[in-house]
Order: sequence, then structure tokens, then C-alpha cells
Amino acid sequence: MAVARLGAIALDSDDPIRLGRFYSELLDLTTIFESEELVVLRAGGVAITVERVLDHQPPDWPDSTIPKQLHLDLLVDDLDESEQAAIALGARKPEAQPAPGKWRVLPDPAGHPFCLTVPPSA
Repeated sequence: MAVARLGAIALDSDDPIRLGRFYSELLDLTTIFESEELVVLRAGGVAITVERVLDHQPPDWPDSTIPKQLHLDLLVDDLDESEQAAIALGARKPEAQPAPGKWRVLPDPAGHPFCLTVPPSA
């Protein structure tokens, strides 16, 4: 029996509205609350919250001076198309890509790395 169930994935940002809109468009999520301090997105039973953190320091992946604070693996059908769409929404593509044929690591607008990946059976 589980002790808890996933209620939300929380992201820190110095600009919650910008980061919330990025993930809303990237994942086709519904914005259920938006303010300068907090954005709440929902898809099914899971929420992503974006909370304002003053002096937020984004991770410097692939270095570890400022380590990753969260990591999402996002399943896609086509790596190239999905990468370009994410970049158009505000993601960046670092030169370091550990397995570009299987997944692409992109920092979101606040610097949180996430992976676009094809399902293991693909």
C-alpha cells in the first residue's frame, strides 16, 4: 500500500508565468491558476506547479556546480520534430547530448533540464 500518491511536480522559477506557459504549451496542460507567485497546471490527476523563488539559480547541466533540481522524461514520437517544437517554445539545446539518437536533453526557460525521449520499444 502506498504511503502517498503523486499530487504535483513542483518547479522553481524566477518567472512562474513564463515557465508555466512553456509547459502548458509543450504538454498541452490546462492552466487552473496563474499569478506572479504561482502557476498550477493540470493533466488528468497530476499537476505541475511553478513557484516563484527569488534569486533562483538554474542548474548548469551537464556540469554539477549547480545540480539538477528536477528532471522530467517526456515521451515523444519523433525526436527531431519534438526538439524543434520545444526550442520554438523557449527550450535550449546544449551541445552535450549523451544519446541523441535515443533522447535529447534540453533546458526549459528556467534552466531545468528535461529529456525528450522515444519509448523504449521504439
